[in-house]
Amino acid sequence: MKNFLSAHEINNLEKLIFYQFNDKTLLCQALTHSSFANEHGLENNERLEFLGDAVLELCISKALYEQFPTASEGELTKARASMVNEVSLAQVARSLKLGQYILLGKGEEMQGGKDRDSVLSDTLEAIFGAIFLDGGYEQVKTSINKIFSPFWPKKISLKKITKDYKTRLQELTQKIFKQRPVYTLVDSQGPEHAKIYLVQVSLPDGTNLKAKGTSVKKAEQKAAQLGLKFLQERL
Repeated sequence: MKNFLSAHEINNLEKLIFYQFNDKTLLCQALTHSSFANEHGLENNERLEFLGDAVLELCISKALYEQFPTASEGELTKARASMVNEVSLAQVARSLKLGQYILLGKGEEMQGGKDRDSVLSDTLEAIFGAIFLDGGYEQVKTSINKIFSPFWPKKISLKKITKDYKTRLQELTQKIFKQRPVYTLVDSQGPEHAKIYLVQVSLPDGTNLKAKGTSVKKAEQKAAQLGLKFLQERL
């Protein structure tokens, strides 16, 4: 993949993420939004985002587990959710000035994509996926721990942690059915820079509910909100 960033830009970003890439093209791919990829015939960062999402959850989970040895499973889950949701990740990305390095298509950039929460959070996850592929687990763990250090909770308090809809629905289905809901991506429509995703949540009682969103994560949250409302009305 051709590097669309200068050596100076790559060097600056590597300092901000506490990692120097062996394969610079991986970092450039992580910064490549689908809108830019479509205009230039490149591979976008969505696969790296998928990988980085899992890597980030593992690293944050391990760090929380070690730092808060007396916290319960529920407290750890809520603390992790508060750190890796779209809004929180976008805040972390802004602290790195990540927006100025993201490669966007002309239309997406004109619409303010470089400061959009979904674009920033997805790109940050893609970078972690790229670091994992380039340097392995220990390297990405070091990067994540350093990047997130200013945002790390000093203590875990259930009262201060906002529960998202997926967390609340999971708690409710575990309580009622002793099972978790299942999320399935049903469909996606529209151009790459403005794609709409359709997600189905399957409740343990056999109920299926669908919702749309501009990202899979947003669609899942909306579907979870519907599932929560459905069950609460029947309690």
